[in-house]
Amino acid sequence: MPSEGYEEYLEGIYEIFGRDFVDAGIVSSQIKNGLKSRGITESIIRRVAVITFEAEVNIISYAHQGTISYYVLPDSIIIEAIDVGPGINDIELALQEGYSTADETIREMGFGAGMGLANIKKSSDSFEMSSVPGEGTRVKSTIWLKGKQQGEDVT
Repeated sequence: MPSEGYEEYLEGIYEIFGRDFVDAGIVSSQIKNGLKSRGITESIIRRVAVITFEAEVNIISYAHQGTISYYVLPDSIIIEAIDVGPGINDIELALQEGYSTADETIREMGFGAGMGLANIKKSSDSFEMSSVPGEGTRVKSTIWLKGKQQGEDVT
């Protein structure tokens, strides 16, 4: 279920289909362009682009289908990727850099290096992930626009 209570801030929701490698990157480009038109800073846009591209490729690579939604709030941007697919049995293992369950086809296309989830987490100020094996996965990333930036202690 998408982020409840943020409906008025929804900027876009995009449907993504598994194994649609031809369109990989289109959603993240559209989100990037939408943020540019709103005057969001390049450093924030770069982080959002990493998160959305990695989430998009993960849905295409591993799930049957999914959505990526993004919300622009006064103090943050929230990106939420929800998929319907096999889910993840061991989230802690899946978050380790270099860990991958990509098949040969995915690797031949240059994907599946095991950096997707790790890059999403690194690019986020706040990161939440849940998965139900046999059902799907939900990843929610927040990037603070001011005050509380990645790596800063705002106390």
